[in-house]
Amino acid sequence: MSEPTQEFQFSEDLIALREMVREFCQEMSPESAVRSAMESESGYDAALWRRLGSELGVFGLAVPESLGGDDAGLVAQAILFEEMGAALVCGPVVGTLALAVPALCALSDIGAAAPHLAGAMSGDTVLTLAAPIGDGVFVAEDATVSATTSEGTWTLHGVATHVADGMAADAALIAARTSDGIALFLVDTADPGLTRTALTTMDLTRRQAQYELKDVVGVRVADEIETPAVCEYAARVGAVLIAAEQVGGSQAMLDRTVDHAKNRLQFGQAIGAFQAVKHKCADMLMAVEQARSVAYHGAWAIQDDTDDPRLAASLARAVASETYFRTTATAIQLHGGTGFTWEYPAHLYFKRAVADSAVLGSAERHYELIAEQALDAPVVGAV
Repeated sequence: MSEPTQEFQFSEDLIALREMVREFCQEMSPESAVRSAMESESGYDAALWRRLGSELGVFGLAVPESLGGDDAGLVAQAILFEEMGAALVCGPVVGTLALAVPALCALSDIGAAAPHLAGAMSGDTVLTLAAPIGDGVFVAEDATVSATTSEGTWTLHGVATHVADGMAADAALIAARTSDGIALFLVDTADPGLTRTALTTMDLTRRQAQYELKDVVGVRVADEIETPAVCEYAARVGAVLIAAEQVGGSQAMLDRTVDHAKNRLQFGQAIGAFQAVKHKCADMLMAVEQARSVAYHGAWAIQDDTDDPRLAASLARAVASETYFRTTATAIQLHGGTGFTWEYPAHLYFKRAVADSAVLGSAERHYELIAEQALDAPVVGAV
């Protein structure tokens, strides 16, 4: 009989990491800073982002030591995302940390991209990944960029849309169709053949862009055999990291709502004394704890390569997306008229919840993937 699988536990180092990041985010990313950043041209404070990368050194937590990272694991990286989500930290979280860095770490030959990875970890370089993984899985047929080669030089043509942090990116990893399949190319966004157009987003702290490429020079960093696996890995890692961020936002809304219920008086007593309010707060708590469990299980499953990382990532993505949306919606309801005002931060979390729910596949899409993997998989021992 095999030994039962041992789940991870938060070590003292991980607890200390959480406290350090939480203290920094609460001090450096208060609501006023978030509102200021979202109204700026870039959508984030570049100096604050560099401090997170260089001063705290938390952007390379899941990067192997051989690539210059800390090799602390994906669970540690998920803690960073949870705390940044709680404080609504603005920055190239999705494009750089959730997608591009994992993709670079999955390359068999980091060669040409090594300086960009180092810059991303220090916070000096903004990266993004434009690949057909919008539904959380790699779909070669969805590639909208093509690449041709002449005398050893690759040039890219086509349009890539909904590129996360695309306007701020210094370089981009772009999956493009070649005569042999889909390969991954590193592109300098300053290339004169690349035109960037900012897209309108509901959440101003989550910027997207459309890339139009005409004879853009690219360096192939993964061939047609390796690229699908690299993109799939980035999609799985991105899914659990965004799930952790959603947990942080959900917890922040729960905490604010409970505090409001304790202090808001109606009919001579706190509204938290009313059974209907108690039940909604209890439901929020149960949902947040469930989301936290599946998010960290997803990070742990990928980190230790166990418990079917694909299934764990889809479960984390689906549950955390639903939880964040419902928690923020309930928080607004329980705050009454105050919750609907521009001055109160609930709408900032609600917009982030909506934006996150569209990244790397909706909850419905991931439930479909879970069903495909769990129900269509062969049953061990079946005749």
